[in-house]
Amino acid sequence: GVGCGLMGTYVVVKRINFLAGGIAHSVLAGMGLAYFLGGSPVFGAIISALVAALIIGWIKLRWQEDEDTIIAAVWSIGMAIGIIFIAKTPGYSVDLMSYLFGNILMVSSDELYIMLGLDIILLAAVSVFYKHFLIVCFDEEFAKLRGVNVNLFYLLLLCLVALTVVLLIQVVGLILVIALLTLPAAIAMQYQHSLKGIMILAMVLGILFSCAGLIISYEPDLPAGATIILIAGVCYIISSLINRSRKSRKFAGHPKEV
Repeated sequence: GVGCGLMGTYVVVKRINFLAGGIAHSVLAGMGLAYFLGGSPVFGAIISALVAALIIGWIKLRWQEDEDTIIAAVWSIGMAIGIIFIAKTPGYSVDLMSYLFGNILMVSSDELYIMLGLDIILLAAVSVFYKHFLIVCFDEEFAKLRGVNVNLFYLLLLCLVALTVVLLIQVVGLILVIALLTLPAAIAMQYQHSLKGIMILAMVLGILFSCAGLIISYEPDLPAGATIILIAGVCYIISSLINRSRKSRKFAGHPKEV
C-alpha cells in the first residue's frame, strides 16, 4: 500500500508508465543472475532495478526522439538475460517463477523485513524531497530557473520507482507489477486534486485491494496476485464510468444554468 500510494502517484502524474514498465521487466536479469549464482533473487532484483532505472533515465534525458525504441530494447534485453540464466540454473526454478507471477503467501520473514526497509526508504525520501519532486513533475522549466538540478531528482525519482517495483514483485509478480503501481493512483486522481491527497487515498486503496484479493482468492484457491489486480482493474473501470457520468451530467446541466 505504501509503495502504491507514494511512487504510483508520481508515475501516473509524471506519465512515466512505460519507463516504469521498462525498469520492472529489466529486473528479471538481476534476479536470474542472482539465482544462478546461488544468491538472493530479492537483492539481485534491487541491484538490477536501480541499474535499469539509471540506464533508462539516462536514455530518457539523452535520446528523447528514440526513447521508446531504446527503452523497449533494454526491456527485452533484461528479460532475455534473465531467461537465459534461469534456463542454465540446475533444477526447476520454482522460487523464481513465483517472482514472475507473484506469490504473496510464500513471502518469508526476511523478505518482509526487506520490504519494510524499502518502505522506510521511500517514506524518508518523499518526505525530504517532496517539494523537489513536486516541481520536477509539474514545472521542470521553473525548477531549472530556481537552480534545481532537475536531472538529478528525475533519476532519483526513477530509482525510488525501481525500489517500489521490487516491493510489488513480492505481491503480484513481475508481469502484473505495473497494474498495481498505477491503478490505485489513477483511481485516487479522480477524487483528489492535491498530490498529498492522491498519495494518501492511493495507499488506502492499495491496502484494500491487497486485503480483498487475499480474502476473495482464499476459498476458490485462486492466484492471490492476479485476484488483487482483477479487483483493482474492475474498480478502476467502475470508478472511471462513474466519474465520466458525473462530468457528463454536470456539463449537460451547465447551459441550463447559464
